[in-house]
Amino acid sequence: MTQRSFPPLQPQASSTRAPSTSRRRLMTGSAAMAGVAALEVLGFPSIVYAQSDKIRIGHLTPRTGFLGPLGEYAVMGISLAVEEINATGGVLGRPLELIAEDSVNPSTASSKAQRLLERDGAVVLIGEISSASGLAISQVATRNRRIFVNTGCNSDELRGKNCSRYMFHVEAANTTYVKACGGALLRDNMIKGKKLFGLTADYAFGHDLLKAAKRFVTANGGSFVQDELVATDATDFSPYLLKIRQAKPDVVVSNLSGNQITNFIKQYAEFGLPYPIAGFALDTALAWGAGADNFAGIWPLTWHHEVPAPAAQAFVAAFVKKYGRPPENQAWGEYVALKAMVQAMAETKGTDPAKMIEYFEKGAPIEVLKARKGSFRAWDHQLLQEMYTVRPKPKTQVKDKWGFMAVDAAVPAASAALETLAPTREENACTL
Repeated sequence: MTQRSFPPLQPQASSTRAPSTSRRRLMTGSAAMAGVAALEVLGFPSIVYAQSDKIRIGHLTPRTGFLGPLGEYAVMGISLAVEEINATGGVLGRPLELIAEDSVNPSTASSKAQRLLERDGAVVLIGEISSASGLAISQVATRNRRIFVNTGCNSDELRGKNCSRYMFHVEAANTTYVKACGGALLRDNMIKGKKLFGLTADYAFGHDLLKAAKRFVTANGGSFVQDELVATDATDFSPYLLKIRQAKPDVVVSNLSGNQITNFIKQYAEFGLPYPIAGFALDTALAWGAGADNFAGIWPLTWHHEVPAPAAQAFVAAFVKKYGRPPENQAWGEYVALKAMVQAMAETKGTDPAKMIEYFEKGAPIEVLKARKGSFRAWDHQLLQEMYTVRPKPKTQVKDKWGFMAVDAAVPAASAALETLAPTREENACTL
């Protein structure tokens, strides 16, 4: 595809940030017609306002802490989606109002989710990145019989023993990430008969990812000779790198999260260890933080801004125009989630959760900004979609500070069912 050079990032004034409170609201008026063309490219028809009452969307994501950099992209992605939808008349003649909150931690996420539904009248909750906070939000949504669309929580358990009829998952499951990356590692002879050394984020997401990783590696003839749990606030990886040097593994595997990944990639490069690395989870912002000179290995992604699908490139162009940089995969998740909910509202002619759930469970096709459309699986509400793996580009092909990852062909192959990568009932049983 054609390489795009992006201008340097300029500070942006946030239209969602109130000057004297942590509450963040955004309602983009119909005057924002710049989004109309991009929206029509993505296949969303224009709607004319017929009434003044707003449809409120509750958004929760971490804006601080080790997941904060990803949360900022999430807010940008959903804000752009709101602007585009309102620029074409909203949905059912009603404008959207976005109420965005910093979820902080599971306890805070739970209380804010309840406030968004009970006091603010949000018709749906979207967002989150922490699997622990995602579970807390899901429990609130289920009690209130409102839909929660998870855009960043990978834990298999959210789709398994903790699944809910009111929770849908745009984000891929840990098992899906492992299968996507694992296939590339098998192809490159990096699992069968190999000794792996793992570094794992010490919280719900990391533990769940390690479980999926060990299941895949063991089934394919490899083994973890050592695994280290890493605190989420850890910034110095030298103790772990010394253990890796002593263990002399065939491959070093990251089951890390958030800024842990950025710090690990940087420090691994500085140590100059000879063992190849790979990861079973990645967000592009974390690789960007590490930089082109440090990035190495094979990693899985749900989406990348160089995916050549026309709808993807329309989104990229609109995002770059607004923010001066390409969208990260967390921005993609929020954007797709809100567009899917608006599609359901338009098709069911309202905001009734039961009708929207039924609509999705019947397999409605969802535009996911990839070559193939996705759909939510009826029995666990997981979005079935293509995945990608990335690796460093040759230095001569790097055009800007965001474009140093080479995107492999989408998996599964076009001839295979999208369900191929998703957790099976045997791997992750769910009872809605």
